[in-house]
Amino acid sequence: MVVGFDMVRGRSVQRSFTVRGDAVFAEQRRRELVEDHGVTRVDFATTGARLTLGELLERFFDAPHLWKPATVVSHRPVVRTLMADPLGRRRLVVLTPGDVRAAISRWQTAGASVPTVSARWLVLRSALSWAVGENLLRVNPLAGMKGPPRPDPRRHHTLVEVRRILSVAEDAVEVAAGELSADPGSLRWRRLLFSAEQALLLVRLAADSGARRGELAVLRRGDLEGRVLTIERGLSQGVLGSTKSSRTRRLTLGATTADLVEGHFASWVERGPAPVSDWLFAPSPRRETFVTADALSHKFRRLGVAAGVERPSLHRLRHGVATHLVDGGKVLKAQARLGHRDPSTTTAPLLPRRATR
Repeated sequence: MVVGFDMVRGRSVQRSFTVRGDAVFAEQRRRELVEDHGVTRVDFATTGARLTLGELLERFFDAPHLWKPATVVSHRPVVRTLMADPLGRRRLVVLTPGDVRAAISRWQTAGASVPTVSARWLVLRSALSWAVGENLLRVNPLAGMKGPPRPDPRRHHTLVEVRRILSVAEDAVEVAAGELSADPGSLRWRRLLFSAEQALLLVRLAADSGARRGELAVLRRGDLEGRVLTIERGLSQGVLGSTKSSRTRRLTLGATTADLVEGHFASWVERGPAPVSDWLFAPSPRRETFVTADALSHKFRRLGVAAGVERPSLHRLRHGVATHLVDGGKVLKAQARLGHRDPSTTTAPLLPRRATR
């Protein structure tokens, strides 16, 4: 009896049942088994095909995925836009690559940016792949279709730019330390010195580790043993959880960075009052809580602007770590340090840059 279909081989999946008894009992049992387990190719193949693309997208978004909160937030408006688009009314049984290419052309003509069109295409492709995996569709109607252009990756920060940002951060620490030394009771300069040291630590640690901003935001002093830093948690839309890849990774920091972490934490313990926790980046020396990823981004951006660096961002600093290691032929080391599941994720953003050399 046919109980399913193998999508890869295009063959029926059959199952045999042994029934003991006379012919009447065997026929009765056969009907019961067909009712419980039987399936026809038409039933199987058209379950999803009867849906519109919009209905499929709604099912796709509501399904239980292992998505991070940031993925849910970024997918929601894209799914809603596609559901409201004329393409969303197209039934899957008649959906063709030509329909999607026409929709992409219409979006581009209407002024949609390259990142916007690319995001719609990627969600659309993911939804159809999910439908095949869930046996809602027998085949992906867009299989083999070439998508629209993807946004150019952000250029990494050069070593010269990083040094300029570091210089600005170090100058800010020196000024604040001098003012506090001249007026030890000043709460203003105490606050400014803590903030300046946090900014310097941020640049050093981000440039050394290549960690994501959400991972940097929730680092603890206890995550560093000697020069070995353990990264096992991250922020996604303000929600504390595992890293983006859900993997813990350990990496070795430079001696200067490790000493800076130790010195910063120890000096503020001595100044008092005693911290209540060991969050590395915190709003105050008490370290009651961690800062947000956005707060770290703003801190870095202000330093970059002060240093005269164009479009400063922590993510571009992360790209710089990948570039340095990949240029040295250390692709797997770059993959492990940045926490990517696939080496192609590490190298893909660097390909356009290499092609223009």
